[in-house]
Amino acid sequence: MSDQSRPGDEPDRAEEALLRFLAQFGITPGPDGRLDIDDLMSRMQGMMGAFTNQLAGYGAAEAESGMNWNFTKDIARKVTAAAGPDPTPSPSQLSAIRSAAGLADLWLDEQIGFAPISAPAVAWSRAEWVENTFGTWQQLVRPVVTQLSVAIAGLVERPEADDPTAGLMQPMLRAAASGMFAAQVGQALGQLATAVVSSGDVGLPLTSRPLPALLPTNIAAFCDGLDVSASDVLLFLALRETARQRLFGAVGWLGPQLLALVEHYARLISIDPDALEQGIESQLGSAMTPDEIEQAGQAISGSIFVPAASDEQREVLLRLETLLALVEGWVDEVVDQATRDRMPAAVQLTEMLRRRRAAGGPAEAALKTLFGLDLRPRRTRDAANLWAATRAARGPAARDAAWAHPDLVPTPAELDDPLSFAEHGHGTGTPDDLDAELARLLDEESGRED
Repeated sequence: MSDQSRPGDEPDRAEEALLRFLAQFGITPGPDGRLDIDDLMSRMQGMMGAFTNQLAGYGAAEAESGMNWNFTKDIARKVTAAAGPDPTPSPSQLSAIRSAAGLADLWLDEQIGFAPISAPAVAWSRAEWVENTFGTWQQLVRPVVTQLSVAIAGLVERPEADDPTAGLMQPMLRAAASGMFAAQVGQALGQLATAVVSSGDVGLPLTSRPLPALLPTNIAAFCDGLDVSASDVLLFLALRETARQRLFGAVGWLGPQLLALVEHYARLISIDPDALEQGIESQLGSAMTPDEIEQAGQAISGSIFVPAASDEQREVLLRLETLLALVEGWVDEVVDQATRDRMPAAVQLTEMLRRRRAAGGPAEAALKTLFGLDLRPRRTRDAANLWAATRAARGPAARDAAWAHPDLVPTPAELDDPLSFAEHGHGTGTPDDLDAELARLLDEESGRED
């Protein structure tokens, strides 16, 4: 698109894309079919400056990724605020949570050999959940921003080296797409903050060190409509959170492996260039205030990721799904054992959590929005059955010893055939002689759920 363009020439695909993009701002060729380069450069520089100034109040964007993380966090905080009151937990709420976590530790001591977490349990508001987990979410979504940059580079073919617009086109597109994705991330985290009942509710280790943390405001919402006492609900959720954090604390490879799998998948995702281009073109014709950027992020939410297509993507997804299921299934199993003779309401609460997973719980919703991950919650029940069968066959110590090394945990095939693992671990024994035992265990589990 230089000023040497001839009016009668048919523009190539890159020129068409550039003209379409510029038209969003009212920049069109003159009657002779040419763009006034001086005017174009002046207007583009002005728009870029105005666009940058819109976010200046949130601090500078990250140089490497182009993401304005303060803007992202501000949107997450706005979403939590819009969901209703979010008071700082009171001293009495903190005391209740610590008492519940202390009792949970005593009950779990009878079921598992993993040591209690040294840090005392904490009570968080929704805003504190955003603040205290935000660093981990930054780490996880950075590869997605990299993929966005690749997609942006392909929206308009690289201009010729002497094209004076080369220095502004891609930075504008990058800033626009990064702003919209920042808004999408902020909205997803804000919505997640209104749903989670604990730090580990999504199944991932979101704090720099294991820490039992519960959210009283969300737990109160969780209790609505339940014919279960608030104290039982709090103790049940404290048991789950405490068990999960004890697992993360004792199994040093587990948390890093989970996060590495999410990051690996994020590096492999593909961005739909048509969806991204439509999002940019539909929004950039305006002044792009922070509110408009937020609306743009909501408009493209969930629409820019291409579903997993490569063998490597499918393999990473299967490994992540399996490991998350093994963690949550193990928590189901040990909490079931801890509450079996103490808390009749635990059966109802466990089933409620399973329905919540099947309907798409906070973990599934967040991972799908942020990374296009579509996890199958049914594997969690399979994992709980496997851990229960292992305990019945070889005892709780053998069940928990499987976490000693990544190569010792059950595979997807063993989730399909839990009796062989229950009897032999990673062995080659045939399950035929054990079918009756599995049926008994599963019938017992089903009877408790009824």
